[in-house]
Amino acid sequence: MTAALDTLKVSAEAPAPDAPAPCCSLMSGPLGTHEAERIAVLLKSLADPTRLRVLSHVTAQGCDSVCACDLVDVLEISQPTISHHLKKLVEAGLLTRQQRGRWAHYSVVPERFAELRNVLDLR
Repeated sequence: MTAALDTLKVSAEAPAPDAPAPCCSLMSGPLGTHEAERIAVLLKSLADPTRLRVLSHVTAQGCDSVCACDLVDVLEISQPTISHHLKKLVEAGLLTRQQRGRWAHYSVVPERFAELRNVLDLR
């Protein structure tokens, strides 16, 4: 019985034959000061529950832009609060802002999310 458990334990720890070997790399090597600060801005902007809710509503539209005016009713948050959080997401580079008349429209910046995936992908 012990030999069977040892065999099971070894096979559970061994990677699949086609799986890439784990490297546990945070991007291409140790982060420099500038790069770490840039990534920290992205992560800090996502570390707020309200911003995550705002962002989830914008990203749910796919490639279409979202008017800030539409977010007030959906999220049940005041317009100044929505504007504050949208501003932080734009400053982090996760959203773009385009003024159309009196309303601002926001769109996702896919490249920034690809960068986040790259940072967080520890294989």
